[in-house]
Amino acid sequence: MLNRLKDTLADFIQQADLVLLGLCTAATLYGIVLVFSATRYLPPDVGARRMKVQTAALLLGVCVYIFFSMLDLESITRKWKWVLAFNIGFILLLRTPFGVAGNTGNRAWLKFPFVPFQIGPAEVVKITFVLLLAKQIEWLWEEKGDLKSFRSAFFVAGHTLGLCGLYFVVSGDMGNALVFVFIFLCMAFVAGFALRWFFLLFAGAGGAAAAVLLLDLVPENMTYMLRRFEVIFDHSLYPQGVGWQQTRSLLALGSGGLWGQGYLNGSQTQSISTALPAKQTDLIFSVAGEELGLVGCAAIMILLLAIILRILLVARKARTPFYRYVCVGMASILIFQTVINIGMCLFVMPTIGITLPFFSYGGSSVVTLYMAMGVVSGIKKRSPEMHRTVRLLR
Repeated sequence: MLNRLKDTLADFIQQADLVLLGLCTAATLYGIVLVFSATRYLPPDVGARRMKVQTAALLLGVCVYIFFSMLDLESITRKWKWVLAFNIGFILLLRTPFGVAGNTGNRAWLKFPFVPFQIGPAEVVKITFVLLLAKQIEWLWEEKGDLKSFRSAFFVAGHTLGLCGLYFVVSGDMGNALVFVFIFLCMAFVAGFALRWFFLLFAGAGGAAAAVLLLDLVPENMTYMLRRFEVIFDHSLYPQGVGWQQTRSLLALGSGGLWGQGYLNGSQTQSISTALPAKQTDLIFSVAGEELGLVGCAAIMILLLAIILRILLVARKARTPFYRYVCVGMASILIFQTVINIGMCLFVMPTIGITLPFFSYGGSSVVTLYMAMGVVSGIKKRSPEMHRTVRLLR
């Protein structure tokens, strides 16, 4: 048993993507440093618990990364019906007594007895959705030999919109629902779907949104969400309401300057929680800007960009189109969350509850990100061309 474990670890060290693991670990450690500063206002026992959760998530994430590097993705996707059933069932659990509402009021979390943390189904389903969508696109190409027809586009878009719609109806969480749409757009574009279907999709979505606004058909429970978009175009709207969080974020970023006010010395970060709301989650980028300045923010963006570029390098060298699509899907998750979260902090994107990958507080988010990166590492392991490149560099 011990020898088998040693052989497994030796195989992992030789073939897995240690560069990607190193980048992810560096980003998470940087995030833990920021979370520590952002949670100092809490009572000592609560703040200590947050740090324990984030540190435990990092350690568990590394283990998950190793495990998923070893998985055979093709054998999993051959049982696609079970994976699809898992996606639907896991989302529907939100409507059981295990489903709980977060700070935003969205029923987007699961709390199981004897489990010390909450689980966001969307975080897990994003990964299995990427695998299913990649398999679906590969099947369309291999079996039908066509990705240009309306039938192919409708087949893939229907899968996406069905799952996205189910999740939104069940949870009310628009942010993570939109992640599924962005994943689909990136993977479909890379796969080579006809551009006319993208234009048709955008035109249809834009026309539907315009009709809803012009005819005043916005449901009463969606008015608050609409205001989040309105304040992007006029920052003076609702300064004490939906614009409060982003207004405080801009103040924190602006006061940091080039080098920041100093770690653990941010005037808003170290104040009461309402001075900079959601600072350990949605606005962790603003914490870096206030205390570490533009330099601290640039370090975050460089780390995340390096992770994304590393994933795309693995995609470029992938052995099969299926593996390439999976890598693009995983990269699209990071791209969407990074752009939206930083845009929220800069007041150029609406607040939709999207956290900054690897940096924001959240144990289940960190673990599932390492799960996704482990999948990419496993693809790199099965790509002979990348190993030849590494040997040549040595």
